Amino acid sequence: MSRLEELIRLSQAGDMDATEQLVTENNGLIWSVARRFTGRGTETEDLYQLGCLGFLKAVAGFDLNFGTQFSTYAVPKIAGEIRRYLRDDGTVKVSRGIKEQAAAIKSTRHHLSLALGREPTLQEISAQTGFSPEEIAVAESATAAVESIQQSSGEDGFTLETILTDTESEDCILERYALRQAIDKLPEREGMVIRLRYYHGLTQDRASKIMEVSQVQVSRIEKKALAHLRELMR
Repeated sequence: MSRLEELIRLSQAGDMDATEQLVTENNGLIWSVARRFTGRGTETEDLYQLGCLGFLKAVAGFDLNFGTQFSTYAVPKIAGEIRRYLRDDGTVKVSRGIKEQAAAIKSTRHHLSLALGREPTLQEISAQTGFSPEEIAVAESATAAVESIQQSSGEDGFTLETILTDTESEDCILERYALRQAIDKLPEREGMVIRLRYYHGLTQDRASKIMEVSQVQVSRIEKKALAHLRELMR
């Protein structure tokens, strides 16, 4: 029996020291899963605590005689606990302050568009609202991105968020494969935005710097890409 298996056995028997040791030694695993869900309005530390809860459930339910690697069993449990919280606690927790900022930015963007006859720049919106370009990007990403990845598509109510985070079912594996194929069919810039935003967890602002375009352009490309994916996944 390996040291990991021995610690699990002791933990399942009620040894709190063994349980604490398991959490400590698997911090990297818990954090790696928790970080998948960053940028959705919940503090990273809170995601980690939820991940720890899922990890402890995995320890308690793991069958040492089953022959499966513990990490393979634990990852879906950790992710599932976080997903459950995000779903049951209002899909995604976005603070009232961020929502108010996003509403002000949206209103300012609309009025400037009418006044200028074009899409305003981040600097112009910043001058009108008093928010920094970084604050604008964060507010818009925290609200718009969440809405877009949770829009369902197809007869089965497919959502990009579900496919990117669910690791538990065989059906999901097939959908993941179908999703990757669909992304490969997107125009180059659309595919890059989807990968940067949803596979690497970057904000629109950070994605815009990598692609050397404006955050507004990233937002437009992302909306087109998500619409194309919904069509391809039907």
